[in-house]
Amino acid sequence: MKKILNYFKGVGKECKRVKWPKIDAFLPAIITVLCITAFAAIFLVIEDYAGGILISTLRDAFESMR
Repeated sequence: MKKILNYFKGVGKECKRVKWPKIDAFLPAIITVLCITAFAAIFLVIEDYAGGILISTLRDAFESMR
C-alpha cells in the first residue's frame, strides 16, 4: 500500500513541475479536437447506415435468385 501511495505522491510532484499551456493557447486545440471527433462520428454513422442499406439490398437481390 505504501508503494501505491508513494507512486501517487510522485505523480502529484511531476504534475506540479509540468508547464501547462495557457487557456488561450489550449482552447483552440480543444475546439479542433471536438470538431474533428464530431465530424468523424457523423461520417461513421452515415457510412454504417449506407452499408446496412447496401447489405440488405444485396441480400434481397440474391434471395430473389433462388
